[in-house]
Amino acid sequence: MATKLIILCLLLSVLAVTATGPKVSYAKKMDPKTLKMDRHFLVHFHLYWHDTVSGAKPSSVAVLPPRNKATVFGQLNLFDNPLTIGPEPSSRRVGRSQGMYAGTASDQIGLMMGMTFAFTTGKYNGSSFTVFGRNAITEHEREMPVVGGTGKFRFARGYALAKTHHLNPDTFDAVVEYDVYVLHY
Repeated sequence: MATKLIILCLLLSVLAVTATGPKVSYAKKMDPKTLKMDRHFLVHFHLYWHDTVSGAKPSSVAVLPPRNKATVFGQLNLFDNPLTIGPEPSSRRVGRSQGMYAGTASDQIGLMMGMTFAFTTGKYNGSSFTVFGRNAITEHEREMPVVGGTGKFRFARGYALAKTHHLNPDTFDAVVEYDVYVLHY
């Protein structure tokens, strides 16, 4: 009886595996060297971000109005801002910063920012990295994480330090100085 029970269990196990088919994996371990991930590079970028909300051709547009005008809580802006090597708008452009910022602090002017620094010239042309985090713009220096990248910045991580270089109190046009440290392979 015990032998028949064991044979029946084995037979049912074989039928169960046959009925469900072979196991197909959707992920596999890889050697990082196959993606040339055996060396790290640390790059420091010093850039200026030009956010123009006024005029006939703004680079940043509010798509949701604020619920609280004093803190801009609830406001959502989408932007496509120039990145330059100097603070003047006429400085040499090296790329664009595209993304959004939202007023997420109800008691102060604080933004949640998600933006991609996309390079259009030089060694990093066609590559980008993404910064995503809190930006309390009334603070002298703000820190946000680099959370990834494309092209030469695949698997990127690091941090960005932002300082307001110039803010026009009438138009709210701003130039922000960015020091970004990007670690990549």
